[in-house]
Amino acid sequence: MLSRKGIIPEEYVLTRLAEDPKEPRYRARERRARFVSKNGNCNVAHKNIREQGRFLQDVFTTLVDLKWPYTLLIFTMSFLCSWLLFAMVWWLIAFAHGDLAPGEGAAVPCITSIHSFSSAFLFSIEVQVTIGFGGRMVTEECPLAILILIVQNIVGLMINAIMLGCIFMKTAQAHRRAETLIFSKHAVIALRHSRLCFMLRVGDLRKSMIISATIHMQVVRKTTSPEGEVVPLHQVDIPMENGVGGNNIFLVAPLIIYHVIDANSPLYDLAPCDLHHHQDLEIIVILEGVVETTGITTQARTSYLADEILWGQRFVPIVAEEDGRYSVDYSKFGNTIKVPTPLCSARQLDEDPSLLDVLTLARGPLRKRSMAMAKAKAKPKFSTSPDSLS
Repeated sequence: MLSRKGIIPEEYVLTRLAEDPKEPRYRARERRARFVSKNGNCNVAHKNIREQGRFLQDVFTTLVDLKWPYTLLIFTMSFLCSWLLFAMVWWLIAFAHGDLAPGEGAAVPCITSIHSFSSAFLFSIEVQVTIGFGGRMVTEECPLAILILIVQNIVGLMINAIMLGCIFMKTAQAHRRAETLIFSKHAVIALRHSRLCFMLRVGDLRKSMIISATIHMQVVRKTTSPEGEVVPLHQVDIPMENGVGGNNIFLVAPLIIYHVIDANSPLYDLAPCDLHHHQDLEIIVILEGVVETTGITTQARTSYLADEILWGQRFVPIVAEEDGRYSVDYSKFGNTIKVPTPLCSARQLDEDPSLLDVLTLARGPLRKRSMAMAKAKAKPKFSTSPDSLS
């Protein structure tokens, strides 16, 4: 109707009618799959494992790795099955000795007050859990019953040790401590000491420290060897540095960890135009240390894809001195500011150092202007010379 009145051209109406209304108009951009997620989990699915029996050779680790519903189910069934098994043994002993029919059996029973399977089950629970209500007990009549009593106590102690140890390890796993170790959402590349550096910020939210903390970084990308072999996840270690140098860090306050992009760095040819979501690049950061309170080694991981690296930016300071102590403002933990940075790779910067001189010249007038403004603010408004007082 609108096309007939000349409000909307007929060509546009035909074009819109020819489109499939079920087809989405906007498509989400395709992004490279992560090898390590932002929370540290490895994005790897293991398939077609034929030798499943290898997991049973390390039963304790398998139980610890299970999810909580399965662990609680195994915990309950292990006790219940052991109680039922020994209840059947106690019932058979009483049946063989004739204790189930007191009028026809011996004068002294093997286990007192055992008249049915229910009473045998209750006695099994009392023996293994060491409740001992006093109504049922083993007598000297049957040596076999004494032997079964010893065996059930040993089995019960083993089940308690394994299951309680498993639950303790699940509640005290090292990755729980890693939940309070945080990394900045984005990494940045900027100049530091006239060299391009890859930088990120790491912090610890707890007051209990991480002892002997070390940090490592790897670059993961798809490569092809000179022989034509395709390596889908080629990992290259690159050194990380901090304020004191080396990998060991004193993580009492958030630190900016940086990597100098030099000729030996895998990021030597990385340019600003390469920082997009189609770029085959992932940088994995691994922080490892010993928990001060428990002595357990913990590890925190994160990763940065190419589009999560900000070129020409720097982290804002978040540590300040207040009332004789240092305070950390975590609300600005991931905040960055733009700084003058050459829009070229580290290789191009080494080949043409004049690109750095241009930035220095451009930064000179701004620095002089800021210093002049600071001096003007610091200049006193009133003079106290003797001439003015006379």
